[in-house]
Amino acid sequence: MAEGFELPEHHHGAEDDPLVLPVSLTLSIMAVLVAAVTLLGHRTHTEELLRQSQAADRWAQYQAKSVRLHETEGFSDVVNIVASLDKEKGETLREKYAKEVEHYQSDKEDISREAKDLEGERDLAARKADRFDGGEAFLEIGLVICSITLLTKRKAFWFGGLVIGAAGIALALTGFLLH
Repeated sequence: MAEGFELPEHHHGAEDDPLVLPVSLTLSIMAVLVAAVTLLGHRTHTEELLRQSQAADRWAQYQAKSVRLHETEGFSDVVNIVASLDKEKGETLREKYAKEVEHYQSDKEDISREAKDLEGERDLAARKADRFDGGEAFLEIGLVICSITLLTKRKAFWFGGLVIGAAGIALALTGFLLH
């Protein structure tokens, strides 16, 4: 038995099949598009996670401001009770704590708005990522179906793969149109 393997005597080369070159080029282009859309999807998912983390940080800050506000309101109540002992000092403390209460309430509103904006950005990134992921899936399916052409020598698989790949490109492009 000879080492290696031998090709059958009636081996057909690429020059015998006119579909090999165009299908191979199509597969190469689709593979590059799959890589690009995959990269877009990964980056968009990363952006989504970053926005979620930032929003969570803002909500934690909101909670901290709420605690401080509650404490300040408690001190203000105590000051109102003690103010009757020393009117001048009590009025100074009352003004101080009233300003702090106002400050914390204002901060909470700003932080809440920021957190909601970040959640909106997160949701937009999630919708974009879904489009890129769908486009990637369609491109991969189109790539596989196109490759079947090389095995079966039937153009229908090539055209079918092209149509599905085009749908994937279109779906991925809609990710850029979302605002």
